Amino acid sequence: MSGLHLTRTAENSDEIDALAAALSADGGGRVGIAAMAPDLPYRMRRTFAPLPRMLGLKVSSAWTWEAADRRDPNWYPQGITTSVHTGFREAHGHDVLVTSWYARKAGGSRISVVDLERRRYGHVLLVVPTVDDGKAGFRPLKVHAGGIVWHGDFLHVAATGAGIHSAHVADVLRVPAGSSYNTFGHRYVLPVRFTQESGHDEGVERLRYSFLTLDRSHDEPALVVGEYGSAAQTRRVARFAIDPDSGLPRHEVDGRSVPEVDDRGVPRMQGVAAIDGTYYVSRSRGRRKPGSVYVGRPGAFREHRWATPPGPEDLVWWPETGCLWSVSEHPRKRWVFGMRREDLPA
Repeated sequence: MSGLHLTRTAENSDEIDALAAALSADGGGRVGIAAMAPDLPYRMRRTFAPLPRMLGLKVSSAWTWEAADRRDPNWYPQGITTSVHTGFREAHGHDVLVTSWYARKAGGSRISVVDLERRRYGHVLLVVPTVDDGKAGFRPLKVHAGGIVWHGDFLHVAATGAGIHSAHVADVLRVPAGSSYNTFGHRYVLPVRFTQESGHDEGVERLRYSFLTLDRSHDEPALVVGEYGSAAQTRRVARFAIDPDSGLPRHEVDGRSVPEVDDRGVPRMQGVAAIDGTYYVSRSRGRRKPGSVYVGRPGAFREHRWATPPGPEDLVWWPETGCLWSVSEHPRKRWVFGMRREDLPA
């Protein structure tokens, strides 16, 4: 046994329904991510692969944000996932990327729907729904959001020491112009439906939920969690089996989800993708140095040095493009970029 587990909290369904009703009365309300996706006000811009002369760079496709987001000193990109196998493609004709950001000061955290087909994107503020004295409201979800996974109807957000916050993508709410709610400039909000709280046995160090990915290498997918850490810290990779009916980490008899754990990760891991039993791990090396991608299995990784722009974050495998996708975080060095899997051999 790993000595680690997740325990699911009760759902915030009543608070979310109350908030949706309050916004609906003002002309907004529940629209879901599928209906929000066509309303993307900002333009993604195709750009050359960052640092094209740097030996070893593996970037094959790169996009960047509008100038305000590219330079913003408050909001930092972190996580990335896709709509693959969620039903989005069937409804819209193509899949999208979704990224997460955290705010260093005001704002909490948010996601961005990134439609490369249309070259558009839009932001959604992540919130915690509340009901105080009978009035529905919300507060920003203050979390680093270092990794995200969209699986089925749920969007899972890495919450470091707290575990994983989970939202239902159908709960995206439109906030009408002129509303009294403070959205920090966002037109849409997505409330957390429940939290999968991190737990640990006595004598076992709490797992840091730094980033997430979904591993579809086997018949039943698994949620893979990784830790960012220095050489002196734990750098574990944990695998939670997914229940095929709920699409959530499988509960044991005692209501806990218990992972398989490997402690042979590399320092400064930022993201992981898993393809047919092979792990792809991104590693950052500061604001100025390009990052690395490690390929293989824990304990037997091959490093592709200088493979990414500075500040690489989370990773996701998008099979239809043949690429692993990531985001870089530093102001004026922010890209959404793809790396061909064939260029990253084990």
